Amino acid sequence: MKKNTHPEYRQVLFVDSSTGYKFVCGSTFSSDKTEVFEGKEYPVCYVSVSSSSHPFFTGSKQFIDSEGRVEKFMKRYGKEAVKPPVVASEAEKPAVVEKKKTSSAAKKTAAKKKK
Repeated sequence: MKKNTHPEYRQVLFVDSSTGYKFVCGSTFSSDKTEVFEGKEYPVCYVSVSSSSHPFFTGSKQFIDSEGRVEKFMKRYGKEAVKPPVVASEAEKPAVVEKKKTSSAAKKTAAKKKK
């Protein structure tokens, strides 16, 4: 195996920027910034969402977005994205086209041709 082709795998401190929650995990992430956590110095990576702030893990229904993506979406699409689809009346719906049923004789001829 070639040497010096893989990035260095080490312990990295991840910090949730919305809640301040910190955890250490192995990663190849490289950073110039370092922080001391539990008496040891680690390279640090700031993340916007972690298990301490994600609605799935916290059980909350509202998503706290520190980067403003939700507000940006709501400004752009507003209530249009929330509206349910409009159901057309029965007269306006296009007619459903049925598939042609093949006869058993046609199926037998197709099976003979495959052999």
